[in-house]
Amino acid sequence: MIESLSEVIRMIRVHVNDPLDEEAMELLRSKKELEVTSEHLEKDELIKIMPEIEVLVVRSATKVTADVIEAGKKLKIIARAGVGLDNIDLDKAKERGIKVLNTPGASAASVAELTIGMMFALSRHIVRGTMDLKEGKWTKKQLKGVELGGKTLGIIGLGRIGREVAKRALALGMKVIAYDPFVKEIDMDVKLVDLDEIFSNSDYITVHVPLIPETKHLINDEAFEKMKKGVFVLNCARGGIVDEEALLKALKDGKVAGAGMDVFETEPPTSDVEKELLSLPNVVATPHIGASTKEAQKRVGKEIVNRIFEELGI
Repeated sequence: MIESLSEVIRMIRVHVNDPLDEEAMELLRSKKELEVTSEHLEKDELIKIMPEIEVLVVRSATKVTADVIEAGKKLKIIARAGVGLDNIDLDKAKERGIKVLNTPGASAASVAELTIGMMFALSRHIVRGTMDLKEGKWTKKQLKGVELGGKTLGIIGLGRIGREVAKRALALGMKVIAYDPFVKEIDMDVKLVDLDEIFSNSDYITVHVPLIPETKHLINDEAFEKMKKGVFVLNCARGGIVDEEALLKALKDGKVAGAGMDVFETEPPTSDVEKELLSLPNVVATPHIGASTKEAQKRVGKEIVNRIFEELGI
């Protein structure tokens, strides 16, 4: 008697806990070896199904903590559809021999464009001007801005995203300096400098590094003291790289002319410091949408699915 297909082929259970692009989901479902489920489960519910999961796919919303990983008795792969891995307990994954995958380059252009967009918004008071007009105010004389051309942009972290930001800044006629201890030379008109020079010489400072112990509150009171008066600071990387209390102080005393924030130490932002930051007219903020473009999500989805296929050998 011929066995059923499900008996001949051992099905691999894949659970997608955060939304993926539909084309990526179709690609996942196209493999007969995979049993694919897709539903966002909060931690307690996710832990209940983890014993049956071999591949867990997440974005930034799901926190893959040690207890989630420990519950995954069959877990072989944690696939992060995106760049940062700070929502995954990497030490526990390593201890269990679980492969962690991500897509570091797929969303680089989108994050870079948001960074540049925030620089324009801050320099030309786009958000405040819009809100004033909606409220019937004509504040033309109060909203004198500055040009980006000729200004110095300091980039902290010259990986895929940092390089994309540099390309766009150079095209705008900016002078670009960068700090990255892992980069010794670069094939662009970017000067590699130390961190103190970034702080003291930049008109705009943007961070593009992962959130790890070495980068936690990298931009702090001491860093702000070294900066030019009137500097603009941007964080489209990870909340916690910029010390929010120190940033608030620097904005209120005029050391920092404006800040662009796509990420927060608490997401959604709920702390008193974050609420006060968001109330300031010279803060432009978005709800962690750096990679949230149609193009980036298609690339991210396709890339993470293909990486899963490669790892599984299917």
